[in-house]
Amino acid sequence: MARVAGVDLPPNKRAEIGLTYIYGVGRARALDVLGKAGVDGGSKIRDLSEEDLNKIRTLLDTEGEIEGDLRKRVQMDIKRLMDIGCYRGLRHRRSLPVRGQRTSTNARTRKGPRKAAVAKKKAPGKK
Repeated sequence: MARVAGVDLPPNKRAEIGLTYIYGVGRARALDVLGKAGVDGGSKIRDLSEEDLNKIRTLLDTEGEIEGDLRKRVQMDIKRLMDIGCYRGLRHRRSLPVRGQRTSTNARTRKGPRKAAVAKKKAPGKK
């Protein structure tokens, strides 16, 4: 099994699709890396030689952040927004949608499951 940037690539996928299993690598970046490495994007991951995989590894290491470094940078960016107290940071802190979506309905992914409404007791009536 091919391992690049700490991720096991699926052997039955084409190279351009298999590389997208790495966090921070999309289709465009995968095609760019494969082109620079001189590897055909249509070939399966299992058919790549160790030399091809080494070229891909070195290119991914040199070109920008991927996997752990990128995840860490994203988390640090969110933490910075929360620390400076900007609107986006407040939305992150309250676990609400950040990019202007409505919240009166929908937004369940961000807000979590509905909280059950508690029924009030009726006050005893006078006769």
